[in-house]
Amino acid sequence: MKTKLNFFIAAVLLVALAGCESTDKQKEPTGIGIKPKPLKEGAELLTVDFREGRSLRYEFISKRDVILDWEPEKSRIGKGTIDKTTETMEMVVNYMPTEVNPYGLTTIKATIESIKATRSRRADGRATPRDAVEHLRGKTFIFTVNALGKIEDYSQLDELIKQIGEKAFRKGSRMGRIKEPDMIADFIASQWFLWDSISSIEKPTEGISVGQSWNSQLSVPTPMVMRKARDVTYKFDKIWDHIKGRYAVISSTYSLADSAPAGWPVPYTGRFLMSGTFGFFRGYKVHSLAGRGDELFNIDKGQIERYGQKYEIRMEAVLPGPLGPNPKINIKQSLTMQLLK
Repeated sequence: MKTKLNFFIAAVLLVALAGCESTDKQKEPTGIGIKPKPLKEGAELLTVDFREGRSLRYEFISKRDVILDWEPEKSRIGKGTIDKTTETMEMVVNYMPTEVNPYGLTTIKATIESIKATRSRRADGRATPRDAVEHLRGKTFIFTVNALGKIEDYSQLDELIKQIGEKAFRKGSRMGRIKEPDMIADFIASQWFLWDSISSIEKPTEGISVGQSWNSQLSVPTPMVMRKARDVTYKFDKIWDHIKGRYAVISSTYSLADSAPAGWPVPYTGRFLMSGTFGFFRGYKVHSLAGRGDELFNIDKGQIERYGQKYEIRMEAVLPGPLGPNPKINIKQSLTMQLLK
């Protein structure tokens, strides 16, 4: 069924792309034998393009400030202060196309060239353990993507996420499985949703016009273990003419989704305890999520040059036993991607 669907997408793309004027020879289909079908006036066809043997290197940065309000006037464990911690993951990934089909599936080998995770020191002054995501350095995975930017085969990435998930657990613990804090969810947010703004366009072969909006969902990485999603509304704001080409300026707004899709990856399995503050809390309840972002997509080259996403989560947790009222948690999250020269 998937083969037939991919063939149908490829055939439709051949028709639509045949009518699009381009200076890129790889975008000029020849010998198709199908009458070109031009796009509507003012519409742009946004496709993700690769050239065999020419890699793209991106830097990803995920950062969040976690503010914890203990309400000390009511709580028996508060000390009259608001705790704040910061987590940051910085990563460079090289994407090398190994087999390119502009109108079908393209195979890409991704290599994690560098990755580093930093976290504020613990309240007791002790250094935090090495983050599990740092074991990703030098790892590779292969995936396939169609011309619309949709990743068709996640299997190697999914397996890698599960392998790194095992690295998050403390070794030799007599108390059973204990998971240390990690930023695996941030890695997932950067890799599982590549080109989401393009691949989620509802009728991509018809093109998209300035002012048009469409919807999707993205993950919500957090310092605690939970499956949350954010509803996204993308909008094609304008076309920016630049010496490097024509850019689609795409904005996005975020709100809390009712649930997360079941098919998204899960790095951990089985029962376990979580160390640190967020293993102590129970019953997390998210009250709100709001934010916005922007993206620059090079229409002529068919590649994202950068994006920035910022949002804020307001939530609360439950303390075990008679320790006081529910602590308030405020998370300020940013996710960025930048094409490196």
